[in-house]
Amino acid sequence: MGKKRVMVPAKELDLSTVKYEKETIQAPHLTGSILKLFVRIIEIPIIGSLIISFMKKENNMVEMLQNTEIPEKPMFTPEFPPQVRNLAEFLCDIKPEAEPSVVIVDEEGKPTDRVESALKCLPHYDPASCWSGDTLPSFRYWKIRDFAYAYRSKLVTPSKIAEQIITLVEGCKYHKAPTPLLISFDAEDIRKQAAASTQRFKEGNPLSILDGIFMAIKDDIDCYPHPTKGASTWMHEVRSVEKDAVSVSRLRSCGVILIGKANMHEFGMGTTGNNPNYGYRTTRNPYAHERYTGGSSSGPAAIVASGLCSAALGTDGGGSIRIPSSLCGVVGLKTTYGRTNMGGTKFIVFAMIYLRRSLCGSGTVEIAGPIASTVEDVILVGGTWKILVNWCFRNIAKCAEAFSRYAAILGSSPEDRISLKPSPPCLPILSSPENVNILGSLQLGKYTEWFNDVHSTDISDVCEDVLNLLSKSHGCKTIEIVIPELHEMRIAHLVSIGSESLRSLNPDIEDGKGVKLNCDTRTCMALFRTFTASDYVAAQCLRRRIMHHHLEIFKKVDVIVTPTTGMTAPKIPPSALENGESNMQVSGYLMRFILAANLLGLPAITIPVGHDKQGLPIGLQLIGRPWGEATILRLASAIEELCAESRRKPASFHDILKTKLESIDSLTVPGNRELSSDSDEAFFSAMLLFTTLDILELTFIAIAYCNYVSS
Repeated sequence: MGKKRVMVPAKELDLSTVKYEKETIQAPHLTGSILKLFVRIIEIPIIGSLIISFMKKENNMVEMLQNTEIPEKPMFTPEFPPQVRNLAEFLCDIKPEAEPSVVIVDEEGKPTDRVESALKCLPHYDPASCWSGDTLPSFRYWKIRDFAYAYRSKLVTPSKIAEQIITLVEGCKYHKAPTPLLISFDAEDIRKQAAASTQRFKEGNPLSILDGIFMAIKDDIDCYPHPTKGASTWMHEVRSVEKDAVSVSRLRSCGVILIGKANMHEFGMGTTGNNPNYGYRTTRNPYAHERYTGGSSSGPAAIVASGLCSAALGTDGGGSIRIPSSLCGVVGLKTTYGRTNMGGTKFIVFAMIYLRRSLCGSGTVEIAGPIASTVEDVILVGGTWKILVNWCFRNIAKCAEAFSRYAAILGSSPEDRISLKPSPPCLPILSSPENVNILGSLQLGKYTEWFNDVHSTDISDVCEDVLNLLSKSHGCKTIEIVIPELHEMRIAHLVSIGSESLRSLNPDIEDGKGVKLNCDTRTCMALFRTFTASDYVAAQCLRRRIMHHHLEIFKKVDVIVTPTTGMTAPKIPPSALENGESNMQVSGYLMRFILAANLLGLPAITIPVGHDKQGLPIGLQLIGRPWGEATILRLASAIEELCAESRRKPASFHDILKTKLESIDSLTVPGNRELSSDSDEAFFSAMLLFTTLDILELTFIAIAYCNYVSS
């Protein structure tokens, strides 16, 4: 008696009565042999259930899921207003105008029309500013367009870059500590891909601006001939890889060179990147090798941060793109749920959920997306990849040529068109003169008590400084907001992702593979087995309530701003290398600001904005409205520009493009001579559109440019 709790309907909740409660997680921190013993105990029938039930009660899960009456009906997948116009009408009760300085591409339009739209979005590329050491920040990542310029200017070839990467990967002994970035790596396969790309450039026929760009694929996405293991020791035994995932296949069609399968937290069931499989396989943070990268996309983030690749593909079901991107000082994008159509693909998305037998779209919290060193490259790669998996978020407008080649397959799946009714894809024109005014009109929502609930005030101080810079430089206004029921949101996400994960993994566990899982994975599975059907339905009722709260917030603001994580990269306990680690307090800090984007399907991006007193990267997160990728990308680009001088070179960084250029004595590197930006930009733009020129015209352009260089 007296245990029942009745929640007020979400629409009637008085926000003035909401008080922020700091998150406290009651769970032991276990590593090494103690963790192994704990796992064996909780897997004992009855005894294990009693222990987990006690821990759930200590964390108020039983009260929320079993003793609370939730008036809302369940929302089993994120549900959004159907279109951009309808969203604005729904939120503001006004007839909206189209957002200025964006290109909305007709999903049913001709490819030629889409190419014309893409060309209007192509930002200015100035070789003088990009290659001259006098004008560059103290540290700068090479962008995709820098590689494209170097290839097309014949300063270097993909084959020469490939040899540099192979040497570095083999030198660090990728299969051993301390830098196990790749789980699967084939030097000869990389050479073969690079040789084909080099030949295409030699013939003047590169496939796209992505031709010769090196990328890594997280080990939960099929990339033939590499096995897909999910960083486990056994998954390849029950599932063979016969061909590329559709996304990977299309990237190959663009000329992308795939260097192998990147490391990750086993089956994505963790936030640190810890993985003792194959002998101390935990990926190390490029900024400090004694610290975690974050997870579960640990390998992709570390590979990009260390300079080995321009970009990588990761997955995100509970921050698995944004957490490692933030801890490693790079950019990571999580798109709106349904923006990326994963139906019909052969790859599997873990990000804390394993979907081997069913289509990837059967999960309700996960997406797959890009990790890159810059916002521009996230837009370019993210747009390319989304197009190639039959979706319509056309960020590939940054690359008009690639867009022209693959725009014909644009369009959402029939199921998603019916259920989600996605808005028309739009792309911010970042080079538009109107961009500054648009930025100045943005309203940024900040829940101060939540914003400041971090492990170190270095994080909140740096992020606060960025908001002040945005206000001073662009006139962005920060508005105080209140986000109710954050604790309930964490529970709803845990039950949702845990139930879906158990459903997918359980057949193999029951078939004897469970004992081969890591200790922290087995701990998660023991918890997930205690969730009931009633718990799952209650979690989905909470999802609807929390969606209502966020849509109400978006009536007042355009973007919600938070630190990406509540702490910077945590240290790796030596005892965790052999048997793993279970540290719910650390996971709580790392996931503190992450979960709304996954549970509610909202778009979110993390941008590096500075460092703490120990020199570890700090990320700022932008959470947007459903289908609001254009807004958060526009704002992220502005933030990146404001924070450019604050970026620092990681302790482990490989400047593969500069190294190869410096080794070529017979060529004059653009950064070492005075450049005419007009002539070089004209050349680069012409090369981008080379598919519209015949061989004779290409020859004349090449001769003219060579004459200019020699003069």
